[in-house]
Order: sequence, then C-alpha cells, then structure tokens
Amino acid sequence: MPAVIEAVGLSKQYGDVAALSGLDLVAEAGRVTALLGPNGAGKTTFVNAVATLVRPDTGELRVAGIDVAAEPRRVRQVIGLAGQYASVEPAMTGRENLEFVARLFGLDRRTARSEADAVLDRLGLRDAGNRLVRTYSGGMRRRLDLGASLVGRPRLLLLDEPTTGLDPRSRRELWEAIRNLVADGVDVLLTTQYLEEADQLARDIVIVDRGRVIDAGTPDELKDRAGRDVIEVRPRAAGDLPAVEEVLAIVGAEVPTTDMDVQRASVPVHGGAEELTTVVRLLHERQVPLDDIGLRRPSLDEVFLTLTGQPGAPRPDDDPATAADAA
Repeated sequence: MPAVIEAVGLSKQYGDVAALSGLDLVAEAGRVTALLGPNGAGKTTFVNAVATLVRPDTGELRVAGIDVAAEPRRVRQVIGLAGQYASVEPAMTGRENLEFVARLFGLDRRTARSEADAVLDRLGLRDAGNRLVRTYSGGMRRRLDLGASLVGRPRLLLLDEPTTGLDPRSRRELWEAIRNLVADGVDVLLTTQYLEEADQLARDIVIVDRGRVIDAGTPDELKDRAGRDVIEVRPRAAGDLPAVEEVLAIVGAEVPTTDMDVQRASVPVHGGAEELTTVVRLLHERQVPLDDIGLRRPSLDEVFLTLTGQPGAPRPDDDPATAADAA
C-alpha cells in the first residue's frame, strides 16, 4: 500500500520563527504513526499542513497520494481532524451533533442518521446518544468529538493531542476506541506529549525537534538505539538508599538517580544481565535487604531525553494539563 503521508523538504516560517525546517516524513498506511517533540518543535504546524489549514512555504506534501498544494479540496475529503479539546455542542444530543456534521459533509437526512447511529455504536455511545452532551463526562465528549471526525468516513484521521486533560480511565477508553478504528482500516497520525500514549498506540514513532525529524522507528527500535538497559533497585529500608546508590555507581554508565517518592534508585548500564548479577552480589555482601530489583529496557521518556535534551511531558496520572505546541 502507498504511504498515507509523504512529506519532502517542508518548511514554514512565521516571522523570525522557523516552525518547519526541511522536514521529511513518511507515514505508512494501516497503522498509527505518532509525532513526538517538545513544545514548539513543529508538530501542530505539520498537522495543520496535512489538514490543509497551513500552506508550507517550500517542499512537497502528499496525503493518500494527493498533492496537498494542488488539490486541497480532495485532501479534505479523505481526512478527519480531532484536536486537543472537544468541539461539540453541549446543548444538542450526541446523535444530533453527529447528524449535524454529517449534513455538513453533504449527506442526506436518512444517510446522516444512519452514519450517526453507526458512529455511536462504534465508539460505545449508543445508550447516551439521545442525551444532551452537557451531561457527558469529559471522556465521553472526547469520544463524541472523535466520532464527529468519522462521519465522513475518512481514510486518514489526524489526532492532535486528543487526550489532553483527560483522567487516566477516560484516556484508556479513548485509546481503545483508537485501536478499534485502526483495526477497521482507518490510518491515524497522532501527536501527543504523553510518551506512554505513543508507546501504547503507535506502530511507528517520528521524533521532531526544531522543525526537523531527528529520529524515527518503532518504539522497540528507538529503545534499542538508546543502547542501554536500566537497573532499578528498591531497598526494604529507605536508609539503605545511599548504599544502593554506591553499588549502582560502580556498574552504571551514568550517575545513579533516586526517586524518593517510591524509594527507588536506578542507573543506565551497558552490560545488562551481567551487571545485574554484579549488583545483586554487591548488595548481598553489604547485607542490604531488597523489596525489588530488576533490569528493564529504556523507556520512551529516556529515549526522548537522549534525542532532544528535554524530558517528556508529566505522566498522565501526575498532571494531565499540557501546554499547546507553540508552533
């Protein structure tokens, strides 16, 4: 299958700010492609270009084989867009919202009603379809907003930080809805600041910084490129953390870090299982009792930090609010 998005040498300047600087990107069909990057990296500018809302200054961009600059109207017929905040009318029912959007797509009343019912079923909102949207939870509103982008049966769905502000349960419900859409044949371009979200949903991840792609691959490929496993140790007594840090410093590739909230120390290592064996032996010699010890692969947060020099966004359970992309 041809790529659903092909971008070559895209650039976009806003005054003195370069939002895109020769960006090259290919999103394959039949999967979720996640676009990651710090604030101001150019993620939203790129999504807006794909959605025909922004015209790049230079470069070529094709969506489902269609030249975006030459045929923007055709592109709009094959895409759906859901942004950071649900854009549904609270004074209407869920079904009325979907029928209204379907009519804007040019469907007749009967077909619009049928499409609305199908989308409500698809997103698990059939029982709430006749309720006013003002009675919906935040997660239900976001799913309805997602549904509004589906009534035109898009080939490509653009999701620009779709779970911003949602609680963990609502976020996971939306994840499941997105997985079901992909299983039904909808391609997805997802921007997110939640690296766990990209790890959960994406088949391919593209990391953007300063308007350029700096790395791309599957989550596993990116983690492999980080090149180091991580040893984590949680002693039974908090007073033993200094001893644990001392041992980890012996085998670590960097200075150990300690999370006092969970009383756990960790360090990246080059030797993997061999270094874990050394840590177990040294802690046993020092008679440090443990609650937990383990070897894990790098997280996407650590990959992101290595590539961009910036930490990822707060974890969803900590603070669901994130800043909008400056570009």
